[in-house]
Amino acid sequence: MPDAPISRSSRIEIGALGGHARSEVTVCGFVDTIRRHRSVVFVVVRDETGAVQVVANPDPAEPFAQALNDLSVGSAITVRGALVDNEVVKLGGLEIQASSLVVESLSEAQWPITEETSLDKRLDWRFLDLRKPENLLIFRTQTVIEHAFRELWAEDGFVEIHSPKLMASASETGSELFRLEYFDGYAYLAQSPQFYKQMAMAAGFGKVFEIGPVFRANPSFTSRHDTEFTSVDVEISWIDSHENVMAHEERMLHAALTAVKDRYGALIEELFGVNIQVPVLPFPRVTHEQAHEIVEASGYRVPRADGDLDPEAERRLCAHIAREHGHEFVFVTDYPAALRPFYHMRHDDNPGLTKSYDLLWKGLEITTGAQREHRHAVLRAQALEKGMSEDEISYYLDFFRFGCPPHGGFGLGLTRILMILLARANVREVTYLYRGPNRLMP
Repeated sequence: MPDAPISRSSRIEIGALGGHARSEVTVCGFVDTIRRHRSVVFVVVRDETGAVQVVANPDPAEPFAQALNDLSVGSAITVRGALVDNEVVKLGGLEIQASSLVVESLSEAQWPITEETSLDKRLDWRFLDLRKPENLLIFRTQTVIEHAFRELWAEDGFVEIHSPKLMASASETGSELFRLEYFDGYAYLAQSPQFYKQMAMAAGFGKVFEIGPVFRANPSFTSRHDTEFTSVDVEISWIDSHENVMAHEERMLHAALTAVKDRYGALIEELFGVNIQVPVLPFPRVTHEQAHEIVEASGYRVPRADGDLDPEAERRLCAHIAREHGHEFVFVTDYPAALRPFYHMRHDDNPGLTKSYDLLWKGLEITTGAQREHRHAVLRAQALEKGMSEDEISYYLDFFRFGCPPHGGFGLGLTRILMILLARANVREVTYLYRGPNRLMP
């Protein structure tokens, strides 16, 4: 006869069991391991807060003996029993002596992935791969980062926006657009909320942020690229230069890394071997020209014809900053106008340079930011100079026809932050469900 149902409303999260020793408890979770002996069965049960050992009697007289006999790793179960001290148990020195056990959902015995399975195959079975404690920690860390950002924005009076992801034209360039049918015409998936967060400046919102998906039709298979990712976007009015934007971003990152270290620093070091370093403010800054000089002094010349820093140059620059300044971050400022979008403001005394920056962290770019051009006539001229069609962006240019404050902002890749912070080799590992040129499932 199956065991009677156990009330799950009395469930205690496993991580909180330390306050309930020597009492009857109910826990729910997945079966992590099973060790069967003739007179006793040891089952490790894991939920989202931790793991606990359950000791059960396999005697056929027990009402749950058949369920215990059929039990497999991965099954979802509810257990009730006496929580007792057992100092030889590594899981907090506690164990549950089961009096009731209900199998809520039985797992198939043969799993399609193991610890040795390739990353690509594990992504096919992402829900199983995510059951590992270290993978759950990735998304707990992400939650803390976003919460820290939002706390800072709330304190500073920012407004949250949700911009549309269907657009009539490109927000950056036309080279990385996903086009889809839209009634009798076509629409494009947004590459960024750039135009619409600037619209908020013209609307008088002052300071805005958005955390949302962006799409890039980039056929790249590198460890740092994806076709859909989460972007953290900020735009700020009434600035003097891109320096104001950089100062805000470094405050954000300082707040986020402080919060992560306080909440999960010890666990991250245990599971990922990473000792989180909270950065000192302000971050180092070098111009794009100075960056080239530093990289060339290291014995490397950037091979790109346009002069943009390539991944090797970024790594060498960050290594130099770490040696000379003891810092993991560096802002690279004042990029040539040829390397930047038409809406980046240019220096009055040197129109060949923009008031823009990239932020590098441990050898990888995580942000592009700038002061924007807010003057309608100048913006229009720069768009035409870049080969943009005025018809395609006329709605965007309209934002600047009726007065717009000086403003600037940035876009920050959330998955790149997590990849670098947790020393993962690939953005696929820190993305809930990765999308790339060959992956649309699950």
